[in-house]
Amino acid sequence: MAEERLIIPKKTSNRFLMMIGLGLVLLVLGIILMMTAGPAHHDAHGAAATGHHAVTWYERLMSNLWLNSVYFTGIAVVGLFFTTVQYVAYAGWSVLIKRVLEALAYFLPVGGVIMILVFLLPIIFTGHNPLFHWTDHSLYEVDNANYDPIIAGKAGFLNLPFYTIRMVAYFALWIFFAWWLRKQSVAEDLNGGLSYYDKSIRISAMFLVVFGVTSSLSAWDWVLSIDTHWFSTMFGWYVFASWFISGLAATTLTVILLKQAGYMKMVNANHLHDLGKFVFAFSIFWTYIWFSQFMLIWYANMPEEVGYFTERLGGYGGHYTWIFFTNLVVNFAFPFLVLMTRDAKRQMIMLKIVCIVILFGHWLDFYLMIMPGTLRGESGFGLIELGTALTFLGLFLVRFTKGLTSASLVPVNHPFLEESIHHHV
Repeated sequence: MAEERLIIPKKTSNRFLMMIGLGLVLLVLGIILMMTAGPAHHDAHGAAATGHHAVTWYERLMSNLWLNSVYFTGIAVVGLFFTTVQYVAYAGWSVLIKRVLEALAYFLPVGGVIMILVFLLPIIFTGHNPLFHWTDHSLYEVDNANYDPIIAGKAGFLNLPFYTIRMVAYFALWIFFAWWLRKQSVAEDLNGGLSYYDKSIRISAMFLVVFGVTSSLSAWDWVLSIDTHWFSTMFGWYVFASWFISGLAATTLTVILLKQAGYMKMVNANHLHDLGKFVFAFSIFWTYIWFSQFMLIWYANMPEEVGYFTERLGGYGGHYTWIFFTNLVVNFAFPFLVLMTRDAKRQMIMLKIVCIVILFGHWLDFYLMIMPGTLRGESGFGLIELGTALTFLGLFLVRFTKGLTSASLVPVNHPFLEESIHHHV
C-alpha cells in the first residue's frame, strides 16, 4: 500500500497565520475599547447591585484565554483518547482515520504552556488569580473578614502547590502517551510487523487508566473550582462528554474536508456512517448527562446546589438564560433531528453542517460553564471573545496540520488496514 502524504499549500498556511494575526489585532482592539469606555459602559450599576466590582478588561481577557485553552485542549486529548480506544477494542474500521486522531494531540504542548502561564502569572505578580476565587489567601485566615470556612475546608485539595503539580502532571502524562503512541505508529509504517501494534495496545490500556483519573480531576480543577462553593458528582462526566463530542465533530469534519480536497480516497460512506453514528450517539449521551445533573439538582432544590443553575437560568437579570436554552437546542435537538436517518449520516454535506454547529455549540457550553463564575453578569460577545477564539483556532490549526503532514495519512503497515479499506455497514 502506497503512502498518502498531505501537502498544505503555502496559501493555506498563511491563512492560519493571518487568522492568528487578525485574532490578536481584534483582541488588542477589544482591550483598548474596554479601557477607554470605562467601567460605566460595562454595567457598573449591575456589578454594584450584585456586590462585586465592575469587571475589567484584564479579567475578561483572562476568562477568554482560559475558556479557549480548556476547550481546545479537550479536543486535543480526545484525539489521543479515541485512538487508544480503537487499539484496546481491536477496531479495524477506524484505521483509515487514525492519523487524524493522532494529529489532534499535537496541540497539547501549546495548550499546556498557555494554561500553566494563564494560571501562574497572575499569582506570581499579584498573589491572586481573578479566575479562581480560592487563590485569595485571605479566605483561609480565620481572623480575616474574608474568611470562608467552606473554601478553607477544601484547602487540602485546592491549594497552589498541589493544583500546579496536578496541572503539570496532566499535561506531562498526556503529552508523553501521545508521543509514545505516535512513535509506535510511525515506526510501524517504516518497519512493518506486529510488534508495534501489540505494544500500542499495551500503551493504550495504560493510558485509559490514566485518562480515567486525569479527565475527571482536570474537569474539577479547570472548570468546577471556578465555582468553588458548588459541587456535582457528575461534573467530570459532563466535561468529558462535551470534550468527547467536540473531538468527534473535529475528527469527522477533518476527514470530510480532506476527502473533498482529494485525500483519503479509500475512506467511503461506510466510514462516514460510523463517524456519524458516534456524533449522533454522543450528542444524546451529552444530553443524558446534562439532564441527569440538572434534573436531580432541580428536584432536590437544596440551597447549596441550586445556586449554580439559578445563576445561569434567570440570574444576573437573565443574562445567561438565552445561552442556557440555546445550548440544548444546538447541542442536542439539532444533531438529533438532522442525523436521525441513515442517509444523513452518510452524506458529507449533512455531517459537515452538523459538525460545525456542534463545535460552536460546545464552545458555547464551556462559555456557560466558565463565564458566570468569572465575569458574573458582565460577560459578552465582543472583540475580545472573537479575537481570542480566532487566535486559538489559528494556533490549533497550525499544530493540527503539522501533525497531519508529518506522517502518511494512510498507516500503510497497520495489520487491520485491509479490513478498514473493505469496511461495510
